[in-house]
Amino acid sequence: MNQINRVAIVGGSHGNELTGVYLVKKFQQYPNLINKASFETLALLGNPKAIAARRRYIDKDLNRCFTVDNFQSPTSSIYEELRAKEIKQILQPQNQEFVDAIIDLHTTTSNMGLCIILGNMHPFLLQLAANLSAINPLVKVYSHQQLRGSGFLRSLCQLGFAIEVGAVAQGILDAELFQQTEQLIYAILQYFEEYNQGKIPLINNTLTLYKSIGSVDYPRNKDGEIEAMIHPQLQFKDYEPLHPGDPIFQTFTGKDILYQGESTVYPVFINEAAYYEKGIAMHLSQKEWIHLD
Repeated sequence: MNQINRVAIVGGSHGNELTGVYLVKKFQQYPNLINKASFETLALLGNPKAIAARRRYIDKDLNRCFTVDNFQSPTSSIYEELRAKEIKQILQPQNQEFVDAIIDLHTTTSNMGLCIILGNMHPFLLQLAANLSAINPLVKVYSHQQLRGSGFLRSLCQLGFAIEVGAVAQGILDAELFQQTEQLIYAILQYFEEYNQGKIPLINNTLTLYKSIGSVDYPRNKDGEIEAMIHPQLQFKDYEPLHPGDPIFQTFTGKDILYQGESTVYPVFINEAAYYEKGIAMHLSQKEWIHLD
Protein backbone atom coordinates (compact mmCIF):
# COMPACT_ATOMS: atom_id res chain seq x y z
CA MET A 1 0.00 0.00 0.00
CA ASN A 2 1.13 3.56 -0.67
CA GLN A 3 2.27 5.96 2.03
CA ILE A 4 -0.37 7.72 4.12
CA ASN A 5 -0.26 11.42 3.30
CA ARG A 6 -3.45 12.90 4.78
CA VAL A 7 -5.60 11.80 7.72
CA ALA A 8 -8.93 13.26 8.87
CA ILE A 9 -10.17 13.08 12.47
CA VAL A 10 -13.89 13.90 12.54
CA GLY A 11 -15.88 14.44 15.73
CA GLY A 12 -19.42 15.63 16.28
CA SER A 13 -21.09 14.05 13.28
CA HIS A 14 -23.75 13.60 15.95
CA GLY A 15 -24.08 16.83 17.90
CA ASN A 16 -24.86 15.22 21.27
CA GLU A 17 -21.79 12.95 21.29
CA LEU A 18 -19.48 15.31 23.12
CA THR A 19 -16.30 13.25 23.41
CA GLY A 20 -15.55 13.64 19.71
CA VAL A 21 -16.65 17.27 19.73
CA TYR A 22 -14.28 18.33 22.48
CA LEU A 23 -11.39 16.18 21.28
CA VAL A 24 -11.56 17.83 17.86
CA LYS A 25 -11.76 21.26 19.48
CA LYS A 26 -8.70 20.37 21.55
CA PHE A 27 -6.81 19.20 18.46
CA GLN A 28 -7.78 22.38 16.60
CA GLN A 29 -6.47 24.46 19.50
CA TYR A 30 -3.31 22.37 19.97
CA PRO A 31 -2.49 20.94 16.51
CA ASN A 32 0.94 19.83 17.71
CA LEU A 33 -0.83 16.96 19.50
CA ILE A 34 -1.77 15.33 16.20
CA ASN A 35 0.94 16.64 13.88
CA LYS A 36 3.28 13.99 12.49
CA ALA A 37 6.36 14.37 10.32
CA SER A 38 5.24 12.07 7.49
CA PHE A 39 1.59 13.04 7.01
CA GLU A 40 -0.93 15.87 7.44
CA THR A 41 -3.72 15.54 10.02
CA LEU A 42 -7.00 17.44 9.71
CA ALA A 43 -9.33 17.83 12.72
CA LEU A 44 -12.90 18.55 11.65
CA LEU A 45 -16.24 19.09 13.40
CA GLY A 46 -18.87 17.12 11.51
CA ASN A 47 -22.21 18.76 12.28
CA PRO A 48 -21.78 22.31 13.65
CA LYS A 49 -25.51 23.13 13.80
CA ALA A 50 -26.35 19.95 15.70
CA ILE A 51 -23.40 20.54 18.04
CA ALA A 52 -24.72 24.03 18.82
CA ALA A 53 -28.20 22.62 19.42
CA ARG A 54 -26.86 19.66 21.50
CA ARG A 55 -28.89 17.35 19.27
CA ARG A 56 -27.93 14.24 17.29
CA TYR A 57 -28.95 15.96 14.07
CA ILE A 58 -31.04 18.84 12.72
CA ASP A 59 -32.96 17.26 9.83
CA LYS A 60 -31.42 13.84 9.23
CA ASP A 61 -28.66 11.60 10.59
CA LEU A 62 -25.48 12.99 9.01
CA ASN A 63 -23.78 9.60 9.27
CA ARG A 64 -26.26 8.23 6.74
CA CYS A 65 -25.90 11.07 4.22
CA PHE A 66 -22.58 10.18 2.57
CA THR A 67 -24.29 8.40 -0.30
CA VAL A 68 -23.69 8.35 -4.03
CA ASP A 69 -27.26 9.54 -4.59
CA ASN A 70 -26.77 12.56 -2.32
CA PHE A 71 -23.49 13.54 -3.94
CA GLN A 72 -25.04 13.26 -7.41
CA SER A 73 -28.20 15.19 -6.47
CA PRO A 74 -27.91 18.83 -7.61
CA THR A 75 -30.13 20.30 -4.91
CA SER A 76 -31.29 19.55 -1.38
CA SER A 77 -32.98 21.49 1.41
CA ILE A 78 -31.87 19.04 4.11
CA TYR A 79 -29.06 20.51 6.21
CA GLU A 80 -27.15 17.25 6.79
CA GLU A 81 -27.22 16.35 3.10
CA LEU A 82 -25.69 19.73 2.31
CA ARG A 83 -23.15 19.32 5.10
CA ALA A 84 -22.15 15.87 3.80
CA LYS A 85 -21.29 17.47 0.45
CA GLU A 86 -19.27 20.16 2.23
CA ILE A 87 -17.35 17.55 4.23
CA LYS A 88 -16.56 15.57 1.08
CA GLN A 89 -15.10 18.71 -0.50
CA ILE A 90 -13.04 19.42 2.63
CA LEU A 91 -11.68 15.87 2.58
CA GLN A 92 -10.85 16.19 -1.11
CA PRO A 93 -9.92 19.77 -2.01
CA GLN A 94 -9.82 20.70 -5.68
CA ASN A 95 -6.93 19.07 -7.56
CA GLN A 96 -5.97 16.93 -4.56
CA GLU A 97 -6.34 13.27 -3.68
CA PHE A 98 -8.95 12.21 -1.14
CA VAL A 99 -7.69 11.78 2.42
CA ASP A 100 -6.02 8.41 2.91
CA ALA A 101 -7.68 7.63 6.26
CA ILE A 102 -10.73 8.79 8.22
CA ILE A 103 -11.01 8.40 12.01
CA ASP A 104 -14.67 9.01 12.84
CA LEU A 105 -15.29 9.62 16.56
CA HIS A 106 -18.52 8.49 18.23
CA THR A 107 -19.95 7.66 21.63
CA THR A 108 -22.76 5.27 22.49
CA THR A 109 -25.11 4.69 25.40
CA SER A 110 -24.32 0.98 25.00
CA ASN A 111 -21.55 -0.69 26.97
CA MET A 112 -19.18 -0.88 23.99
CA GLY A 113 -16.05 0.17 25.87
CA LEU A 114 -13.30 1.19 23.45
CA CYS A 115 -14.40 -0.17 20.09
CA ILE A 116 -12.91 0.09 16.61
CA ILE A 117 -15.57 -0.29 13.91
CA LEU A 118 -14.25 -1.46 10.56
CA GLY A 119 -16.31 -0.79 7.44
CA ASN A 120 -14.25 -3.24 5.39
CA MET A 121 -11.65 -5.98 5.83
CA HIS A 122 -8.67 -4.16 4.32
CA PRO A 123 -5.47 -5.90 5.51
CA PHE A 124 -4.06 -2.59 6.74
CA LEU A 125 -7.08 -2.01 8.98
CA LEU A 126 -6.92 -5.57 10.32
CA GLN A 127 -3.23 -5.12 11.18
CA LEU A 128 -3.97 -1.76 12.81
CA ALA A 129 -6.80 -3.25 14.87
CA ALA A 130 -4.64 -6.19 15.94
CA ASN A 131 -1.90 -3.79 16.99
CA LEU A 132 -4.28 -1.57 18.99
CA SER A 133 -5.94 -4.49 20.77
CA ALA A 134 -2.52 -5.93 21.63
CA ILE A 135 -1.35 -2.62 23.11
CA ASN A 136 -4.62 -2.15 25.00
CA PRO A 137 -6.67 -5.30 25.77
CA LEU A 138 -9.70 -3.07 26.44
CA VAL A 139 -9.97 -2.39 22.69
CA LYS A 140 -12.63 -4.46 20.92
CA VAL A 141 -12.96 -4.74 17.14
CA TYR A 142 -16.34 -4.85 15.41
CA SER A 143 -16.77 -5.35 11.67
CA HIS A 144 -19.86 -3.81 10.07
CA GLN A 145 -19.10 -3.84 6.38
CA GLN A 146 -20.53 -1.29 3.98
CA LEU A 147 -19.99 -0.52 0.34
CA ARG A 148 -18.12 2.65 -0.58
CA GLY A 149 -20.47 5.62 -0.44
CA SER A 150 -23.12 3.66 1.48
CA GLY A 151 -23.99 6.58 3.75
CA PHE A 152 -21.49 6.29 6.59
CA LEU A 153 -18.64 8.82 6.73
CA ARG A 154 -16.12 6.01 7.15
CA SER A 155 -17.27 4.48 3.85
CA LEU A 156 -15.83 7.40 1.87
CA CYS A 157 -12.33 5.95 1.81
CA GLN A 158 -10.76 2.51 1.99
CA LEU A 159 -9.05 3.22 5.30
CA GLY A 160 -12.07 4.77 6.98
CA PHE A 161 -13.12 3.49 10.39
CA ALA A 162 -14.92 4.63 13.51
CA ILE A 163 -14.01 4.75 17.18
CA GLU A 164 -17.13 4.01 19.23
CA VAL A 165 -16.86 4.55 22.99
CA GLY A 166 -19.37 3.87 25.76
CA ALA A 167 -21.35 3.61 27.81
CA VAL A 168 -21.84 7.35 28.10
CA ALA A 169 -25.12 9.24 28.12
CA GLN A 170 -25.97 11.56 25.26
CA GLY A 171 -24.98 15.17 25.80
CA ILE A 172 -22.42 14.59 28.57
CA LEU A 173 -18.68 14.05 28.92
CA ASP A 174 -17.06 11.19 30.80
CA ALA A 175 -13.48 12.16 31.70
CA GLU A 176 -12.13 8.61 31.79
CA LEU A 177 -13.60 7.68 28.41
CA PHE A 178 -12.46 11.03 26.97
CA GLN A 179 -8.88 10.31 28.02
CA GLN A 180 -9.00 6.70 26.82
CA THR A 181 -10.28 7.84 23.43
CA GLU A 182 -7.58 10.49 23.20
CA GLN A 183 -4.83 7.96 23.93
CA LEU A 184 -6.29 5.58 21.36
CA ILE A 185 -6.14 8.32 18.71
CA TYR A 186 -2.50 9.01 19.53
CA ALA A 187 -1.72 5.28 19.19
CA ILE A 188 -3.41 5.22 15.77
CA LEU A 189 -1.49 8.26 14.54
CA GLN A 190 1.76 6.75 15.80
CA TYR A 191 0.95 3.54 13.92
CA PHE A 192 0.47 5.56 10.71
CA GLU A 193 3.78 7.32 11.31
CA GLU A 194 5.66 4.09 11.87
CA TYR A 195 3.99 2.52 8.84
CA ASN A 196 5.22 5.38 6.67
CA GLN A 197 8.71 4.81 8.06
CA GLY A 198 8.55 1.07 7.41
CA LYS A 199 8.91 0.24 11.10
CA ILE A 200 5.65 -1.60 11.89
CA PRO A 201 6.25 -4.72 13.99
CA LEU A 202 3.60 -7.47 14.04
CA ILE A 203 2.76 -7.39 17.75
CA ASN A 204 -0.14 -9.80 17.52
CA ASN A 205 -0.89 -12.07 14.57
CA THR A 206 -4.34 -13.08 15.80
CA LEU A 207 -7.27 -10.67 15.85
CA THR A 208 -10.48 -11.26 17.78
CA LEU A 209 -13.25 -9.85 15.61
CA TYR A 210 -16.96 -9.37 16.27
CA LYS A 211 -18.52 -9.59 12.81
CA SER A 212 -21.99 -8.12 12.22
CA ILE A 213 -24.67 -10.58 11.09
CA GLY A 214 -27.75 -8.37 11.46
CA SER A 215 -29.90 -6.53 13.96
CA VAL A 216 -32.96 -7.16 16.14
CA ASP A 217 -35.81 -4.73 16.74
CA TYR A 218 -37.88 -4.42 19.89
CA PRO A 219 -41.19 -6.30 19.94
CA ARG A 220 -43.81 -3.83 18.69
CA ASN A 221 -47.59 -3.66 18.48
CA LYS A 222 -49.60 -2.98 15.33
CA ASP A 223 -49.15 0.78 15.86
CA GLY A 224 -45.37 0.42 15.93
CA GLU A 225 -44.98 1.09 19.64
CA ILE A 226 -42.51 -1.05 21.55
CA GLU A 227 -44.01 -3.72 23.79
CA ALA A 228 -40.88 -4.81 25.66
CA MET A 229 -37.51 -3.64 26.98
CA ILE A 230 -34.01 -5.09 26.92
CA HIS A 231 -34.01 -7.87 29.50
CA PRO A 232 -32.21 -6.92 32.75
CA GLN A 233 -29.90 -9.93 32.36
CA LEU A 234 -28.81 -8.66 28.93
CA GLN A 235 -28.43 -4.94 29.67
CA PHE A 236 -24.76 -3.78 29.43
CA LYS A 237 -23.70 -7.29 28.32
CA ASP A 238 -22.24 -6.21 24.97
CA TYR A 239 -19.82 -8.77 23.46
CA GLU A 240 -21.07 -11.51 25.80
CA PRO A 241 -22.63 -14.70 24.39
CA LEU A 242 -26.39 -14.88 23.91
CA HIS A 243 -27.54 -18.48 23.63
CA PRO A 244 -30.78 -19.81 22.14
CA GLY A 245 -33.37 -19.76 24.91
CA ASP A 246 -31.67 -16.96 26.88
CA PRO A 247 -33.90 -14.02 27.89
CA ILE A 248 -33.55 -11.12 25.47
CA PHE A 249 -36.56 -8.85 26.19
CA GLN A 250 -38.97 -8.29 29.06
CA THR A 251 -42.49 -6.97 28.58
CA PHE A 252 -43.90 -4.13 30.66
CA THR A 253 -45.87 -6.73 32.61
CA GLY A 254 -42.70 -8.64 33.47
CA LYS A 255 -42.93 -11.50 30.97
CA ASP A 256 -39.61 -12.79 29.63
CA ILE A 257 -39.12 -13.09 25.86
CA LEU A 258 -36.43 -15.60 24.92
CA TYR A 259 -33.91 -15.49 22.08
CA GLN A 260 -35.19 -17.75 19.31
CA GLY A 261 -32.02 -17.98 17.20
CA GLU A 262 -30.44 -21.28 16.29
CA SER A 263 -26.88 -20.50 17.40
CA THR A 264 -24.95 -18.48 19.96
CA VAL A 265 -24.43 -14.84 19.00
CA TYR A 266 -22.70 -11.83 20.55
CA PRO A 267 -24.92 -8.73 20.85
CA VAL A 268 -23.44 -5.24 20.53
CA PHE A 269 -24.99 -1.77 20.66
CA ILE A 270 -27.47 -3.15 23.18
CA ASN A 271 -30.15 -0.55 23.97
CA GLU A 272 -28.42 2.29 22.12
CA ALA A 273 -30.63 5.36 22.67
CA ALA A 274 -30.29 6.69 19.13
CA TYR A 275 -31.37 3.38 17.60
CA TYR A 276 -34.92 3.39 18.98
CA GLU A 277 -35.99 5.48 15.98
CA LYS A 278 -34.10 3.19 13.63
CA GLY A 279 -35.89 0.04 14.80
CA ILE A 280 -32.78 -1.52 16.31
CA ALA A 281 -32.65 -2.96 19.83
CA MET A 282 -29.18 -4.41 19.27
CA HIS A 283 -26.85 -5.65 16.57
CA LEU A 284 -25.89 -9.31 16.55
CA SER A 285 -22.40 -10.50 15.75
CA GLN A 286 -20.36 -13.66 15.39
CA LYS A 287 -17.08 -13.91 17.28
CA GLU A 288 -14.22 -14.86 15.00
CA TRP A 289 -10.47 -15.21 15.31
CA ILE A 290 -8.54 -14.06 12.27
CA HIS A 291 -4.93 -15.11 11.71
CA LEU A 292 -2.84 -12.36 10.13
CA ASP A 293 0.22 -13.17 8.05
